[in-house]
Amino acid sequence: MHESIQIDTPDGSFRAHVARPAATAPAPVVVVLHEVFGVNADMRKTCDELAAQGYVAVCPDLLWRLEPGIDLSDKTQADLDKAASLYSAFNLDTGVDDVARTIQRARTLPGTTGKVGLMGFCLGGLMSFLTTARVGADASVAYYPGNADKHLEESMLIDSPLLVHLAQEDEYIPKGSQLEIVQALGRQPTVRTHSYVGCSHAFARHSGNHYDAAAAALANDRSAAFLASHLK
Repeated sequence: MHESIQIDTPDGSFRAHVARPAATAPAPVVVVLHEVFGVNADMRKTCDELAAQGYVAVCPDLLWRLEPGIDLSDKTQADLDKAASLYSAFNLDTGVDDVARTIQRARTLPGTTGKVGLMGFCLGGLMSFLTTARVGADASVAYYPGNADKHLEESMLIDSPLLVHLAQEDEYIPKGSQLEIVQALGRQPTVRTHSYVGCSHAFARHSGNHYDAAAAALANDRSAAFLASHLK
């Protein structure tokens, strides 16, 4: 079942896409933090997959302050150019505030247990990392968190469970930056990292240009086990 909810802030309101499991028993929530392409078909499919695992999946529109309702893909140059512009204009601090408000709302949604995890991809992966450091969550997952190496001073603040997936051949996160991420996060006992050999950025994006079925399945299985161990 799908629905849309409104989340209020002092600056205005934004929408979030919600996918619910078929079972009616109270379920934990996973807040899905999208790439710079917005709440698109890929993110909605991720929400459906989480709902099939027994979670209420909530995907907030993090780009609402720039342009509400963004729905792009990696298939056209026009979409890629717009995505790059949005990424440059995105404010990380207000983004964390919006994720925090989404977490607060998610804890009180009807039909939920009060437990809330995060799962973010690229820009959303960075937001998962930063929100975990600044706010915390019951469990967080970050897929290829772009620019995380520029915020590693915040890693020392992380004291809740975090799982990070890195692509070994990521064209946006160089190997040196990946090493810095792994070393910094390795000092935190609640954090685990995995690197995927031969994979490019966004290897888990459904039907994406760099989709790697085997690596995506492995990462997603690890994420599922990790979330289940902390949320259920």
